[in-house]
Amino acid sequence: MAAITASMVKELREMTGAGMMDCKKALTETDGNMEAAVDVLKKSGAVKMEKKASRIAAEGITRVASDANNAVVAEVNSETDFVAKNAVFQEFVQEVADKALASGLNGGKNGEDVQTLLDDGLQAVIAEKTLQIGEKLSFRRFEKVSGDIVTSYIHAGGKIGVLVSANGANNDASKEALTNIAMQIAAMSPQYVARNDISADEAAKLKDIVIDSSLNDPFTLPKPILQKLIDKAVADKVWSDADIAIYEEKKSNMNYLPNFLSEEAKASLAALAMENKSEYLSDKIFSGLVDGRISKHMKEICLLDQAYVKAEDGKQSVANYLASVSKDIVITKFVRFEVGEGMEKKNEDFAAEVAAQMGK
Repeated sequence: MAAITASMVKELREMTGAGMMDCKKALTETDGNMEAAVDVLKKSGAVKMEKKASRIAAEGITRVASDANNAVVAEVNSETDFVAKNAVFQEFVQEVADKALASGLNGGKNGEDVQTLLDDGLQAVIAEKTLQIGEKLSFRRFEKVSGDIVTSYIHAGGKIGVLVSANGANNDASKEALTNIAMQIAAMSPQYVARNDISADEAAKLKDIVIDSSLNDPFTLPKPILQKLIDKAVADKVWSDADIAIYEEKKSNMNYLPNFLSEEAKASLAALAMENKSEYLSDKIFSGLVDGRISKHMKEICLLDQAYVKAEDGKQSVANYLASVSKDIVITKFVRFEVGEGMEKKNEDFAAEVAAQMGK
């Protein structure tokens, strides 16, 4: 008899949507024959979800479960937003979050933790709920945070779920502050807590991107550098006679020059800038531009550098807001789940669907 491996069970489950034990039993019965196992599941009724398994489930909600020092956010997907508003579905997603918290697993990017929960009876419950609700359901992910203080925020009925953990005094003021920060994270979607969380490799990659994107958009460069580029393009006949004539006519107001140059001229100017990249890297003016753009980007992606959205002056940073509440609060981690992010979504064309049903 052929050995039934975990990968075979996984493949059959993905093909049919049937439970793990049903898949293993069918493969054992058919000596590992995948096609025959599918037929066994069909005949047994365990594959009633077969068609649903191939559908796209990119809607859904997030739910949170927490205790004194731990919190979990879980995302479960459905096919439509309508089902995401269904009370039975919402209760089920809360059960998933509760189960994830009770498991003690960390989740995150560790897909094995999700699989552990599925194998621990959750897959069978999903199969049952799929039949009950009538849409494909999928437990996508969960993640846990721990700390002296943990707070959470659910936005738009569960479309965005946020967790924040911190060390410091666990009191009402701290909890309120971290709840405000959770709302900040939901709205502004930072990638890191602080600049120190960015690795050297990531920082180097960001700098390379800023350098190249700056050179590829030469009309945003400092005027001395831009002028040198244009002078070279004119002197070396990189530009056509027509573009050179346009430049001579419009050079008194460089702000509007890009509106009149050909696309070829603008592309060749960017190529010229990239060809002389090493020269600009040693230019203090260009280095200042790069540093400024990196700093601006840091204020967008680093939570503590962001402008606090509820600041009365519109300038107070998140770091300064936290310090004004308590200098002892240190954010250790945050998690932000947005339903369906990074997933393929169904492109609804209702007019085409109705026409197809009418045979037109």
